[in-house]
Amino acid sequence: MALLADDQADALAQSITLRRVTVDDEAFLLHLFGTTREEFKFLNSTELDALLAMQFNLRQQQYRNGYPGGEDSLIIADGQPIGRIFINEDEDELTLVDVALLPEHRNQGIGSFLIDQLLVRAAAAKKSVRLHVFHSSPARRLYERLDFAETGRDSMYIEMRYPSLRKV
Repeated sequence: MALLADDQADALAQSITLRRVTVDDEAFLLHLFGTTREEFKFLNSTELDALLAMQFNLRQQQYRNGYPGGEDSLIIADGQPIGRIFINEDEDELTLVDVALLPEHRNQGIGSFLIDQLLVRAAAAKKSVRLHVFHSSPARRLYERLDFAETGRDSMYIEMRYPSLRKV
């Protein structure tokens, strides 16, 4: 289910590119991570910097260990990094591990465009798409509009899946 008009999707296809993350991107990724952590805003800057660095490093390690073949890419617009998308593909499904945009690039259709592209890729491979989202994340509404269905939950996350086109 596409949420973008054809002309908007075409414009984004022309202006948004992906490139593999390198070690030189760590500072940007840490900054991006910090823009997504609203729950830490009550801390002073010294506490916040230390906590964000620790949480970011733990998450990076978790991604490396949990998804060793994952596609970790920067989202690029006008030659500058504006976000990250991390996708893991296995035999049966694609997992949207992480997608994040800098605040000034949110709510412009970029996330919808990238997820639409992922759904097209999954359909071509006859695979489902799975993701986890914080209960309180505004992205949850986007996933629901794209027809992702809740398949499980715990105290922090909701697991969602986009149906596979594979015949069972």
